[in-house]
Amino acid sequence: MFTKFNLKDYNFKLLFLVLIAEIFGIVVINSASSSDTIKQIFGAVLGLGIIIFLSVVNYNFICKFYIYIYIFNLVMLLSVLLFGVKVNNAKRWILIGGANGIQFQPSEFAKIFMIIFISTILAKYYEKKKINTIKCLMIFAVSAAGCLILILSEPDLSTTLCLSMVLVTILFVSGLSYKLIGIVLIIAIPLSNRFLWYIQRPGQKLLKDYQANRILQFVNPSKYGADYSQQSNSIMAIGSGKLNGKGLNTSTIAKVKDANFISEQQTDFIFSVIGEELGFIGSVIIIAILLLIVVQCIKIARTAKDAQGMLIATGVGVLIAYQSFINISVATGIIPNTGIPLPFISYGLSSLISISAGIGMLLNISMQRRHF
Repeated sequence: MFTKFNLKDYNFKLLFLVLIAEIFGIVVINSASSSDTIKQIFGAVLGLGIIIFLSVVNYNFICKFYIYIYIFNLVMLLSVLLFGVKVNNAKRWILIGGANGIQFQPSEFAKIFMIIFISTILAKYYEKKKINTIKCLMIFAVSAAGCLILILSEPDLSTTLCLSMVLVTILFVSGLSYKLIGIVLIIAIPLSNRFLWYIQRPGQKLLKDYQANRILQFVNPSKYGADYSQQSNSIMAIGSGKLNGKGLNTSTIAKVKDANFISEQQTDFIFSVIGEELGFIGSVIIIAILLLIVVQCIKIARTAKDAQGMLIATGVGVLIAYQSFINISVATGIIPNTGIPLPFISYGLSSLISISAGIGMLLNISMQRRHF
């Protein structure tokens, strides 16, 4: 179960980068919403404990239970739909212990659970060189769909899209044929136009009305209106920070944050706080830290001892990369408004603990790496 290791094999670079990112997150959250600081510190400490524990647990041992992990994941997601707490017309949280109890978001843990499950499944076919068989692709599609449909039903479109991208990337890295990729693109590109046409129809059933409106307003604001005040205010906040920012924990009506132009700024729009208070320099530092974490994940994937480790490391790495890209792109108005946390930075214990579990497994994969 536990891996014997020498300290020289421990990837302290990755651990150090994660700790720096979490410290940045705590500092920025304290400025954005000081009432959440203690909880975020607790989450960071708990996450550190999970990282250290999982870093010495053999990841192959964890992967032996991949079927049970998948079943547990589906049960949790189904429990959200049946017993979840409804906030802003969405059921995404489970509350344990009454009004003052513990609230967590199963879809955040689903990301890591699905990376473990899909990586273990594909590793078996990778070793047999049967990734492009109908059986393998059907197992991938059906098992992924079971999880994604439950997340989409909450509704949580942003997590559904992000996790879909992660799983497809794992499939691609495992050796998906370029011919199949070409066929999918030939089909997908025309379908995207049909998708945009369909969501404009009255009574369309594919998306919630607010989801469809966000996309249409972004694609054609002159026709559907530019109702993205959150993003507009976020862009204004980031731009007003200029080079050095306005400083942390300073209160003035001239700051977008203190004027309350952006709701729940400590979560999905945390990057607007970074831009406004730490400026361009602080924003670049945060992006650089996240990029270096992703680079470390890729290095671990390239030197993993087996396909299972390689695919898990790839999955965690692209999860951090995609979430960071989506979060920052929303805050800067590059893509339509959709809520997803900035890894290690945004307030949210579920996100912090789940990604910490992924980092812990990566550290174990790194310790068992191939030496060239």
